[in-house]
Amino acid sequence: MKNIILTGDRPTGQLHLGHYVGSLKNRVKMQADLENELFIMIADMQALTDNAKNPEKVSSNVLQVALDYLAVGLDPKRSTLFIQSQIPELAELTMYYLNLVSVGRVRRNPTVKSEIEQKKFGESVPTGFFIYPVSQAADITAFKANLVPVGEDQKPMLEQTQEIVQSFNHTYGDVLVEPKGVFPEKGQGRLPGIDGNGKMSKSLGNGIYLADSADVLAKKVMSMYTDPNHIHVEDPGQVEGNMVFTYLDVFGTDKEKIAELKEHYRRGGLGDVKIKRYLIDVLEAEFGPIRARREEYAKDPEAIMEMLKGGSEKAQAVAAKTLSEVKQAMGINYFN
Repeated sequence: MKNIILTGDRPTGQLHLGHYVGSLKNRVKMQADLENELFIMIADMQALTDNAKNPEKVSSNVLQVALDYLAVGLDPKRSTLFIQSQIPELAELTMYYLNLVSVGRVRRNPTVKSEIEQKKFGESVPTGFFIYPVSQAADITAFKANLVPVGEDQKPMLEQTQEIVQSFNHTYGDVLVEPKGVFPEKGQGRLPGIDGNGKMSKSLGNGIYLADSADVLAKKVMSMYTDPNHIHVEDPGQVEGNMVFTYLDVFGTDKEKIAELKEHYRRGGLGDVKIKRYLIDVLEAEFGPIRARREEYAKDPEAIMEMLKGGSEKAQAVAAKTLSEVKQAMGINYFN
């Protein structure tokens, strides 16, 4: 029996190395397993929950995210790539699920609480944003996904979906599939930003993007946070918290050389510029080919949108079948 996997991204900007480490690379690996069927969603409806007054930010990035997907190796022949807003069944499922969840339960969701605080919404939080965990439950269950790759911070969202599935099945009969989370392996958490911030983020402007040119990538690496006390080349330097070494640990393949560089840096005599140039070479080896593929795909945006249209039509057919089963179980499929 195949695993059905749902995953995706909000199209609020191009994808960065944090996305690559945190999810994209693993999706390509999951895609290669014939026991897996992947549905990969460009979550524009979710992005609009806090960008409703700036819709162009969302719509203009749908193509950009699709280009990043194709560039890293996601294959529309092996995975279904689709746009969330083109599946109206998701909105209808959300409406039915909302009746199974109390306002108090959504308010207690720690991820929602922290995001409302981070965005400083206060009492002005958009209702769509407030209830987006219920919308996520619709996304997951529409495709009967049994596996959902999530970060640790998204565990409460998955738990919300599991509760909705249990409540629905208990009330109306066993129709929905209860998903399990696929969590990052130890040491494969979030990639910190180049400024040393614990999270690489579009909003913080501290990321290296898959679309960045070689010159831009090099410039960003040269600006990376290292050891502020390592002023002179001969000074002993600190490796811990030094972003250059953090990135070398993640992307470098020559672990013996990296270990030697760390030891040299700690005792002094190794300058930041030298290790940054080495990191540039390491990143170019991995991301240069990805950039080249992205540039090639970008030459024909109409073909990319046509691919997304086909994927959305396929996804809608699956979601429509689930919705029909849901309505039948609820006794509201009146004319069938």
